[in-house]
Amino acid sequence: MKGIKLTSTILLSKIIIKGLRMIKRGGTSLPGKIANKLCPGILKDIASNFYIIMVTGTNGKTTTSRIIEQILKETGTSYIANRSGANLLSGITTTFLQSVNLHGRSSVSTALIEIDEAAFKAVTVFLEPDILVVTNFFRDQLDRYGELYSTLKDVAAGISKTRKTRLILNADDSLCVSLARDSQKSVIYYGFAPEAYLDAKASENADASYCLYCQTKYTYTNKVYGHLGGFACPGCGYRKPDCHVVCTQVEAITGSHSVIRFTVDDGLLPSCDGRNAYTAKINLPGLYNIYNSLAAISCGVSLGISMDKILYALASFENGFGRMETIKARDRELKVILVKNPAGFNQVLDYLVTDEQTMRLAFAINDNLADGTDVSWLWDVNFEKLSAAAERIDGLFVSGIRAEDMALRLKYAGLDTKKIELIKDYGALIEKGLSSMKEGETFYLLPTYTALLDMRKFLKKKFNLKEFWQ
Repeated sequence: MKGIKLTSTILLSKIIIKGLRMIKRGGTSLPGKIANKLCPGILKDIASNFYIIMVTGTNGKTTTSRIIEQILKETGTSYIANRSGANLLSGITTTFLQSVNLHGRSSVSTALIEIDEAAFKAVTVFLEPDILVVTNFFRDQLDRYGELYSTLKDVAAGISKTRKTRLILNADDSLCVSLARDSQKSVIYYGFAPEAYLDAKASENADASYCLYCQTKYTYTNKVYGHLGGFACPGCGYRKPDCHVVCTQVEAITGSHSVIRFTVDDGLLPSCDGRNAYTAKINLPGLYNIYNSLAAISCGVSLGISMDKILYALASFENGFGRMETIKARDRELKVILVKNPAGFNQVLDYLVTDEQTMRLAFAINDNLADGTDVSWLWDVNFEKLSAAAERIDGLFVSGIRAEDMALRLKYAGLDTKKIELIKDYGALIEKGLSSMKEGETFYLLPTYTALLDMRKFLKKKFNLKEFWQ
């Protein structure tokens, strides 16, 4: 009976996926949701024969996953992935349903799964990752996920249920490191050397200033941004562990890429490699993307992939849906950058003020459930730093359900209110932003998640883009 029920559920799911795609709907979550209702535990059945690489954390999940995907491509590995960003139980189930035949078997044996940190505990009931990459923990959508430390505990609870999982953790994040403190699992740590980046600014609204174990305030040998850096507790001795993959020098961060030097622990490298110090060009701008790259490098060496292929993947990687996605408009550019919490938004602003070209900025802020219904987090973002680029900002737009809140925040940040224009319609916003732009200028679109989905519908039609799930 189970075989018949499994087969019929898979068949129905595939029909729903195909039907939704025909009408240009993503079909990324609903089929999995229905399948889990009809056949509880179906995910465990259809995912049991996969080697599973899982990526979670507050910021950087999608970009880290896509860099790992590029590394897998360089090796010729066949894999499945939830590229759409549907990273809750229903979306992950849909990803596996697409890949299996009616008997629940697949010709592909590797799965690369991005998973929402708040869903991790629930998903590990059905899936056990072979490799788990954790990027970081920052305050994020508290009305939806609860207090930061509750999310951390849920991830720890999910890890405790796994047996074979190898952990890849951000050693500069005191919250991340705690996941391995009482675990007997194999761990690879990545992070920055103290001297790697000396331009770090004073931390803004650090989310983890006090020791998890004795509540003493941390001291730091170095800080990179937020609470990330060389933390140490003077009370109980909890501190940053030694790293296996270490950024030893940030040589350049430009508007299009970064260049770093890094080392890898000898014990992790294929024996034929013969060296452990490298220089990498990362085809992504921004300090935060160096962390994402270190996480992907760590995953690659954990898989035994040669460093030549990893380095080539870093240099050739193309930005994905909404994550510094670049759209060419003749001799001008649109860049779409998802924003969702203070830590990530501050890093995006740091990137923007380094752009020496004239730019236009549009902030599209929604407060739907998927965005987080409490937008008070906007007041924790340091928009004041935009004053350093005020002369280069040719246009400033606000949009979305909470456009007025965004306009108010920019006003209190000291930006010229005469430059701020409120346009609710995304199509009109994009057309206005593109109009009269000069050669070489960039129009930055910074939406929250549901605004990104709606905005990209217009962009897809106008610029003939791929569907977001492709």
